[in-house]
Amino acid sequence: MTDAVDSTRESVLDEALLRPVRNGNAFEDTVARLLQTIRLGMVHPGDALPPERDLAGRFSVSRDTVREAIRSLADAGFLVSKRGRYGGTFVADTLPARTALDISGPPPTAAEIEDVLGLRGILEVGAARAAATRSLSAADREMLWTRLTETAAASVVDYRRLDSRLHLAIGEVVGTPSLVSLLADNRTRVNELLGHIPLLAPNIEHSNEQHEAIIAAILTGDETRAAEAMAEHLEGTAALLRGFLG
Repeated sequence: MTDAVDSTRESVLDEALLRPVRNGNAFEDTVARLLQTIRLGMVHPGDALPPERDLAGRFSVSRDTVREAIRSLADAGFLVSKRGRYGGTFVADTLPARTALDISGPPPTAAEIEDVLGLRGILEVGAARAAATRSLSAADREMLWTRLTETAAASVVDYRRLDSRLHLAIGEVVGTPSLVSLLADNRTRVNELLGHIPLLAPNIEHSNEQHEAIIAAILTGDETRAAEAMAEHLEGTAALLRGFLG
């Protein structure tokens, strides 16, 4: 009977959650998918996750990506790795609360999250596209490059602040002051959401690569690529927020 139950459960996992993730944000989507699996109780506290090899195959990502996702969730208190004959990766016996992981206050609702992320997509993808259509001055180009460099070199403590400056700089070069105001207001709400989740090192590295692609597209006047790169970048952050807070 137990074997039949386990088989049925594994089938549900395969069909509902352990399916291929999107290529553009493999790490973020893998973290979000594992969190969803845990949050929905498909793998209970104390239970083992499938082996890294199996997860990599099901998600269609590399084992390194799975390993980084597992390590990040272990650091955040969701998973525990055990060695030895009966070792593996297990869901923690006591999961972190849905409330803030590093700030106080109640967690945002799903509707609040989607409102912030929806507006962000409209504003920031549009800003990247518009910036790429502009004939940028030497000062504009230097500012974008400086903001990019500062963010790439930022410490964990300063990262979100400098990341915000980079995103606002893209709005600045569009030349529409009211857009910058809207971006600033929205970014404040985004940062409030981000304050509820841990800052993951692999995500920082991935974000920096995406930032470079966005700025390169803007500086070369490739509006389509600028919009696509920004949309991909935002979706990575959205995946983490929905995974941790959804």
